[in-house]
Parts: sequence; C-alpha cells; structure tokens
Amino acid sequence: MKFSPLRLAAASVLALMLASPVLAQDAAPAAEAPAAEVSPDTVVATVDGETITEADLSFAAEGLGQQLQQMAPEDRKAFLLRVVIDMKVMARAGRAAGIADTPLFQQRLKFLEEQALRRTYFNDLITNTVTEAAVRAEYDKFVADFVPADEIRASHILVATEEEAKAIKAELDGGADFATLAKEKSIDPGAANGGDLGFFGKGMMVAPFEAAAYALTDIGQVSEPVQSQFGWHVIRLEEKRQSAAPAFEQVAGELQQKLLMNTFDTTVAKLMEGVAIDIPDATLKAAVDAQTAAEQAAAETAPVQ
Repeated sequence: MKFSPLRLAAASVLALMLASPVLAQDAAPAAEAPAAEVSPDTVVATVDGETITEADLSFAAEGLGQQLQQMAPEDRKAFLLRVVIDMKVMARAGRAAGIADTPLFQQRLKFLEEQALRRTYFNDLITNTVTEAAVRAEYDKFVADFVPADEIRASHILVATEEEAKAIKAELDGGADFATLAKEKSIDPGAANGGDLGFFGKGMMVAPFEAAAYALTDIGQVSEPVQSQFGWHVIRLEEKRQSAAPAFEQVAGELQQKLLMNTFDTTVAKLMEGVAIDIPDATLKAAVDAQTAAEQAAAETAPVQ
C-alpha cells in the first residue's frame, strides 16, 4: 500500500507516535520507556530559574525524528535536553536583540502556532480514534475479501549456457539428484540449499522463468532449459498451493496507516466544507487541483499488500 508524498506529509506527525505496529502511543520517544509513568509536568532541568519539563522534551522530539533514530535510545533524552537548553538560551538572546518584535517573526510565530494546533488536532481527534479494535475489525474485512491465488514452490539450476543446461537436463533424466546437481553446478546464490526458491506467485519472477515454472503440472516434473536475463534455468516443480491471507501482525501497520489516512481524509473534507479558497495564480491553482485529484484517486485505489 503506497501513499503519495502529500498525504504522507499530512501524517508525518505519526513518525514519533507509533510505538507499536498496532496502536499509536506517546508522541515522543525522548528516551526508553521508564519503569514508572512520568508526568509531562515533571521538571528535568532549569535554565536561570526557567523550567524544562518532560513535555518540552516531547515537543523537541517531534521535529528530530531522523536524528533520534540514528542514536542509541539511552542517549536520546540527554540529546533532547541539550537541544532545549540551547533553544532557551538562544531565544533569550533573540528577544534581547529585538527579533521578537519584527513583523516577519510575528508571521513565523503565527505559522508555528497553527502548525502546533494542527499537530495536536491530528493526534487528539484522528490518531486516537484508530484503536486496536478498529485495526482488527479492518483486518477481519481484509481477510473476508481476500481472494486466494495459485502459488508454487520450485527449485532451479542456473548455468551460463544452453549447452550446460541441456547436459544437466540429460543427467536429471538419467536419474541424477536435482539438489546435488544444483549445489555442484548452479551459479545462483541459492544453490547451497539445492536451488529451492520457496513459494512464489505470479508476477514475482521474471517472465520466461515464471512461464516455464507454471507450465509444469506434476510434482517433481523438470522443465526443458529456459533462458532469462540471468542465464539458463532448469526448473523442478516441488509443491502447489493456494495463497492464504497474511497474519494480522504482518499487515497491522499497513492497516493502521490506511485507517489513519481514511480518517484524515474524511476529517479534512468535512473541515473544508464551506471554506473559501482563492489562488490567484492560475498555474499554481491548476497544480494544486491536480495534486488534490491525484490524492483522492490514490486514496480510493490503494490496496493493502
């Protein structure tokens, strides 16, 4: 399931909120989860008497996802505290320099206020609606709609030339062991396990290989040599089966994202009702309209993989 950049940007607040693949939890991984619950009002430091709280660290973490992911969990809280201390010291210097009174800063302050309101609105009124029960209900619908497809398990021996492939086929027709020949002669990286490729469905292998493999009808049947861009293959059919719906744990994250995006789209659509939007630049307006249409189309067609 894929989302376009615009919709992912709209949900970027989730990056530090998804503590599990099923449920969104705290908004900030400022440090490893403590043994006892820590209040957002807990003071972690003071700067000339001005307090820094756990909530301040959480706010800082919201914009530092990449940096936090690249460091050890035990180092994150100290890093965030240093960031907030630097911020407070530099903010004080900025006020002393008169920056807070400039028109441009006032514009930035208004933007940051609205950004914070949007982030909190998303968290409180969208993310919190996607419970584990909602994700499991979506999974039940996914399983009910799942259509099994044919899958096969095959082994192959890959060589560089047609002559080699024909010689191997002759040996197999004479009773040679397939796995042994694969280990001895195949140039495929998976030769060590007898050339076993495991189960695969249609569309997962290159076309010539897939066509030859699916043309085999009997378990143990060996194909004639077939060429692909990788070389020449001799293929043996090992098993056939119907695909099954993936386990809940395999798709829970995708289903959660789908529910979040659907809730986001529905909420934004309602909020936009009656809102007057004027974009004087015709070219820019056309680009915005095109992106909006693409978003709506993607939302309607994106499947769970």
